[in-house]
Amino acid sequence: MTLSVLRRGPAPRPPAAASATLFAWPLLATLAALLAATLLAAQFGPVAISAADWTAPWRATNDDGGAHAMSGSAHVLWQIRLPRVIFALLVGAALALAGSLTQALFRNPLADPGLLGVTTGAACAAALTLVIFASAAAPLPSAWRPWVLPAAAFCGALLVCFALDRLARWLTPGAIAGLLLTGLAINAVTAAVIGLATYLATDEQLRSLSFWTLGSLAGAGWPLVATMAVLLAVLVPFARRLARPLNALALGEAAASHVGIAVPRLRGWVVLLVALSCGAAVAWCGVIGFLGLLAPHLARACVGADLRRQLPFSMLLGGALLLLGDTLARTLAAPAEIPVGIFTALIGGPAFLLMLRAAVRQQGGSV
Repeated sequence: MTLSVLRRGPAPRPPAAASATLFAWPLLATLAALLAATLLAAQFGPVAISAADWTAPWRATNDDGGAHAMSGSAHVLWQIRLPRVIFALLVGAALALAGSLTQALFRNPLADPGLLGVTTGAACAAALTLVIFASAAAPLPSAWRPWVLPAAAFCGALLVCFALDRLARWLTPGAIAGLLLTGLAINAVTAAVIGLATYLATDEQLRSLSFWTLGSLAGAGWPLVATMAVLLAVLVPFARRLARPLNALALGEAAASHVGIAVPRLRGWVVLLVALSCGAAVAWCGVIGFLGLLAPHLARACVGADLRRQLPFSMLLGGALLLLGDTLARTLAAPAEIPVGIFTALIGGPAFLLMLRAAVRQQGGSV
């Protein structure tokens, strides 16, 4: 199955130069702000960072040709804080990518992997694996065991994606509210299963489950940064190639089919990408809600609804939002740490209510 079959009509005309310039300015401004936020997030924390710590890896090996141990603050910067900052950017970008694709697939700006049960489905599968099927991973080679939870989370996200699509079409065909209501039901079921896993868990497993339900980036390291970067490097080009068919899908499935879009195949690719993005993020960071809802909405307000522009801008905003939330989580109560999911929910909940009210007004008083 190749992506070339998703579209069989003639290629549309390229965007005008003026339109491209209007897109370039907010993109460059966001990149500059994101770079500044990255440096500030790495600088501030419970451990003070000096200017010399930024060059410590080079000075440790180049002063006299030998290797020297870095200072404690330099070790915190390069081995703890910087990996976490970059990991927050990558995870936020992955969640924003999943949110943009979800909203485009269901043609609903209120759709979100978290609201629709995708992230809780991934967390549910990870919780069951952690509590009930943990012994099944014992015979596996030690190199494979770190991948058991990400694989389980991916399977849970994929299952929920397909179930959501099928149930919404079967129960409430053509209803805009049917998608959110179906997602609410799936969220309830997965939350009940997570509750069952919590009831069966031991004390040690309960501490691990709190990580899944509230979200945290405390386990970030350079290996996870590399893994997430490779995953995004694979997913983003596929998502970019799906942007044009998804733009056509915004006119409706019948209209998209008439211009040569293979809608069922397109839906399968989008579901796969959303499951991969959410599964990886939840498996390594737990449930971080509302990020996939806010970032695409803000990007759409800045650069329009064209997914060719919205996708990269949404990913930048998602990384910035999660970086802000994680910086607050690890600094406000230092040396303790507040789960980052609390901050994203506090910001995302009121924002979602405002977006819901705006959607009601646009629909003439009914969603």
